[in-house]
Amino acid sequence: MKKVLICEDEQNIRELIAINLKIAGYETMEAGNAEEALSLFADAEEKPDVAVLDIMMPGSMNGIALCKELRKLSDYMGIIMLTAKVQEADKILGLTSGADDYMTKPFSPSELVARVAALYRRVSIYTEKDSSFKRELISGEFLMDMKSHKLFKNGMEIDLTQVEYALIEYFMERPGVDIPREQLLKSIWGETYAGDEKIVDVNIRRLRMKIEDVPSAPTHLVTVWGKGYKWQ
Repeated sequence: MKKVLICEDEQNIRELIAINLKIAGYETMEAGNAEEALSLFADAEEKPDVAVLDIMMPGSMNGIALCKELRKLSDYMGIIMLTAKVQEADKILGLTSGADDYMTKPFSPSELVARVAALYRRVSIYTEKDSSFKRELISGEFLMDMKSHKLFKNGMEIDLTQVEYALIEYFMERPGVDIPREQLLKSIWGETYAGDEKIVDVNIRRLRMKIEDVPSAPTHLVTVWGKGYKWQ
């Protein structure tokens, strides 16, 4: 069963999200604060594949802190942040805390369902177990095991979220190719994604922190000025 964790303190918004997801065929776990959400996650026999988290919540833990805790518990879970704030810093803070996407309130329920579906598809690919799938990608000191969906650098595994894995896989399959931001946005986030291209830059920055020896001076995932990025 496709399962989504919803953490939103405003009951009417939480119920609106849940109703639309249920209509689309998802099972929902609903919490009014971060502590309750963590408890639901811990007690769930079948863990949710996607979480929708409000940033501003009552209690000792806000959505950003909850995102960080959930990311510790699951590398592959898709996480969407909801925020009433429009400042760029809040969006970037959510993404650098481990989220894969964000939406600003007020939002379209149908668009939220579409974004949940896009994340769920990538999570499904990420967690797929196929004994006949044994392909590997090797690039310098990097090895990608595409069966287990793991990346290694000099034999050491690098922990990646499912979006980070999708990005690095996309680049490693196209070494030396200049890839525009728009192409990455459509390929990783989907053709119907309605957000802006800044989500690409934030995830590239986060990925560089994990794979580059000097993230501020990348030698593998490099910027193609005025266009996008390439893998070398």
